[in-house]
Amino acid sequence: MAVLTLALLAGTVTGWFNARRDRAKIADFRTRIAQRDQTRQQAEDFLNRPENRATRDESQLINELIEHKAFSWTRVLEDLETVMPARVHLVSIRPELDEDNQLALKMVVVGDSRERGIELERRMEDSRHFARTRISDERYQQSTSGDNAQMDIVAIYVPETLPEPAPTARAENPKAQNSKRRKPDARPTANSPKH
Repeated sequence: MAVLTLALLAGTVTGWFNARRDRAKIADFRTRIAQRDQTRQQAEDFLNRPENRATRDESQLINELIEHKAFSWTRVLEDLETVMPARVHLVSIRPELDEDNQLALKMVVVGDSRERGIELERRMEDSRHFARTRISDERYQQSTSGDNAQMDIVAIYVPETLPEPAPTARAENPKAQNSKRRKPDARPTANSPKH
């Protein structure tokens, strides 16, 4: 009987210590959650300021485009690769919404001459994936790599749209489907042609 009492007492004390440790972990998690909620609220308050609303709305739209696969980094880079002249390199690229809420790509490219940048601008404009392409800024400097011209290029990106699937016919009444599939009777009817 004493052994059973000691075993029960040891189980109770162990359970109490485990529960205490679990309560401490839960309290720590609740503190972390509260801190993250506070950080999130501060970030939301910052983005909701009048001077930041445009940036917030723009980033939300771009994120939605990416999420819905209307904007694919892989596709953009592939499309750029097809128009990029020799000895021109993409340094940076940033998607933004323009004043008409169209997806604009702001790019920085470097090349060995101004003519290469102009050629890229022309090729992009001739492509079906880019519109309203323009060089917004040009800088020149001597470089050991041979990339003496740096240009900022802005273009509207026109992603390739997938063809809409053909509308599917509505499911017909099962009886109507069966009547269309019914095999002709072997017995002639009054209206059936004679062979």
